[in-house]
Amino acid sequence: MTESFPGFGAGIERADGPQFQTIRIFCDGGSRGNPGPAGIGAVLLDASHEPATVIGTVSETIGIATNNVAEYQALVSGLELAEPFGARRIEVRADSQLLIRQLEGRYRVKNAGLQPLYRRAMTLLKAYAEVDLAHVYREDNVEADALVNLALDAERDERAARAAGSVARPAD
Repeated sequence: MTESFPGFGAGIERADGPQFQTIRIFCDGGSRGNPGPAGIGAVLLDASHEPATVIGTVSETIGIATNNVAEYQALVSGLELAEPFGARRIEVRADSQLLIRQLEGRYRVKNAGLQPLYRRAMTLLKAYAEVDLAHVYREDNVEADALVNLALDAERDERAARAAGSVARPAD
């Protein structure tokens, strides 16, 4: 669903024009435990033409966080990665209905831990002349979800390797 949101794109002028007309971000965040070790994933696509092409990805851990904090951090990181491309239109796709509804103004952001991330996301979104926010089902967000799990699995494996390296091994 495409909607106009008050304040988005106000007063924007780009002398050289955008490198990409439209960027689509699929983002996801997750924690193993809630809160627990958390990771984020985002896929940026040049959606100016079909088929859309990948122009960037984010896959990293963010420490101990809740699922909702991870969802917001994934969006913020994706939007920060998109900034230099100078697109006119941004399309955000997330499987967190809470995130999308809060950005649309349909739900209030009650959690104090989410408020700074919400404000940062709104600030980044205001740089675009057009903003299209949409909730997608998990099966339509598999690439971003895979990036979350990739980051969390890599961190887990690294911790396990460090722990194994610190265990004394018997001499041959």
